[in-house]
Amino acid sequence: MLTLDTPGGLDTSMRRIVQDLLASPIPVATFVAPAGARAASAGTFILYASHVAAMAPGTNVGAASPVSIGFTPPAAPTDADGKKTSSPDVHERKAMQDASAYIRSLAQLRGRNVEWAEKAVTEAASLSAMEAQKQKVIDAVATDQADLLRQIDGRRLAVAGGERVLHPAGAPLIAFEPDWHFRVLAIITDPSVAMILMLLGIYGLVFEFGHPGFVFPGVMGAVSLLLGLYALHLLPVNYAGLALIALGIAFMVAEAFVPSYGSLGIGGVVAFVVGALMLIDTDVPGFGVPPALIGVLALVTAAFVIAVVGIAVRSRRRPVVSGVTSLVGADGEMLGDATDTGWANIRGETWQVQTTAQVTRGQKVRVVAVDGTVPRVAPSTGA
Repeated sequence: MLTLDTPGGLDTSMRRIVQDLLASPIPVATFVAPAGARAASAGTFILYASHVAAMAPGTNVGAASPVSIGFTPPAAPTDADGKKTSSPDVHERKAMQDASAYIRSLAQLRGRNVEWAEKAVTEAASLSAMEAQKQKVIDAVATDQADLLRQIDGRRLAVAGGERVLHPAGAPLIAFEPDWHFRVLAIITDPSVAMILMLLGIYGLVFEFGHPGFVFPGVMGAVSLLLGLYALHLLPVNYAGLALIALGIAFMVAEAFVPSYGSLGIGGVVAFVVGALMLIDTDVPGFGVPPALIGVLALVTAAFVIAVVGIAVRSRRRPVVSGVTSLVGADGEMLGDATDTGWANIRGETWQVQTTAQVTRGQKVRVVAVDGTVPRVAPSTGA
């Protein structure tokens, strides 16, 4: 028995699961549970491909329209009645027809409602558990797994290699839970978590570039960014939205360098928010980043980038406090007579110096310039 609760997934992954179900010599019952769960998008195909399709009360199935990952072409224009006046993009049309034929073949194979299956793909139709049972989309509505096993007891099913008669009533239930690997993947592929990971990665790299040598922020930033991008790769992402997010962050970074009186910063925040709203390219429930989270991330990103980059800019503009160039303006004492070059004690260190005038041993001097690595000194006023 396969317990299902999904908003959908990749077409390639879904087809592999369906192929395994169709090739299984053992009947597989797919149970959409617990209450509040759903078998949306790719989950609808999996439910249709199962030998037994069942749902718990308070669940739903449908919204199986294919969604392309990447840039979405503009929708076809419509007339006053809302009907399309021209054909959609050829790739979109091909994907729609392919998915429609695929779920139609599964419905015919399992003896389920073919007409509604097509509507689930072409019109993104959805049904509750009770409605699905009435329209012969599923075989049973069960309160729990034990109830489902009782309902399907004695049922004869066609499987790969022949027929099987089910006698599962009273059988012990042994649960095989996903391991830690799949649990981690389920967490990071949440659109909100993926976006937070991506931004944490950007924060870490910006901090590392602004303050080289810390290492840890750069390492964690790179890891978080890669995890975020991997999660986005598995989601229906609109790359125009992703580009707007990157552009917004670039504008906010530029605000710290260019005196734009806030124009770049405001433009960056707007681009970031619009890109985040466009990022997840599907209307299927369960996908998308909450607007409240987008607002918080936009404000935090603006404050972080402007603060960190601003600190880095100010640190670069500070006077040099180390090296030979830092000696300019320092006072010293000559260690011997000199008319051109000689030796002087400057800040407790012995330096070979050039003089602009004749000086004597013990005379106070001041560094007025540096020629390469040699300080140039002049008699100190009042010496």
